[in-house]
Amino acid sequence: MAIEHLTVTRGGRLAVDDLTVEIPRGTITGLLGPSGCGKTTLMRCIVGTQLIASGTVTVLDHPAGSADLRGRVGYVTQQATIYDDLRVVDNVRYFASLYGTGAGAADEAIESVGLADHRTASCANLSGGQRTRVSLACALVARPELLVLDEPTVGLDPVLRVDLWQRFGELAREGTTLLVSSHVMDEADHCGDLILMREGRLLGHTTPTTLREDTGCQSLEEAFLSVIRHSTGPTSVAAG
Repeated sequence: MAIEHLTVTRGGRLAVDDLTVEIPRGTITGLLGPSGCGKTTLMRCIVGTQLIASGTVTVLDHPAGSADLRGRVGYVTQQATIYDDLRVVDNVRYFASLYGTGAGAADEAIESVGLADHRTASCANLSGGQRTRVSLACALVARPELLVLDEPTVGLDPVLRVDLWQRFGELAREGTTLLVSSHVMDEADHCGDLILMREGRLLGHTTPTTLREDTGCQSLEEAFLSVIRHSTGPTSVAAG
């Protein structure tokens, strides 16, 4: 995935500021930064739902939002995108029918997110963590090559967070490219690559190990704060 000189304005404010970065295939890339720094806007550009002022976003060798990418890109938003009046299995089978993957793929997706015991439960009765898992299953049912996840662990208890990150690791090992946003810096250790953002700008494209080495900080949160304090431009941290 290649993003070149991307600029986005939302509500009269510069949301993404001349951002250029490449995201390798088959890896987990963490998109990290404080709330309001442009993470969600960038993700919307990647999945093709955001108007851009200038620049280009190329996804799986196609312009973002192209018809050729339908079914190849999965997107899990911060709010669960499911139908409360349907059961878990009905939600996932609905998305399976849209992607043309069938009931077998739906059952596999439900199993993969640990909801096999809740497959006939009404989504209106699920916990927040379970609803997040249903949304993930609805995205996985297409067996996407790229999975974009916007703060999928927000509000989840530690056990659920660990379970989800384990699943993300499995997907990456199977060849799926994952872009996962978070404002919880400790989650960066689950990622192979890190994209650091602040106020719509790219602060750095690095790795957890390199970020620690470059800043001399063992805590990734302290390392990120160190980058902010010493940054003088959008590429202050080199890729590792």
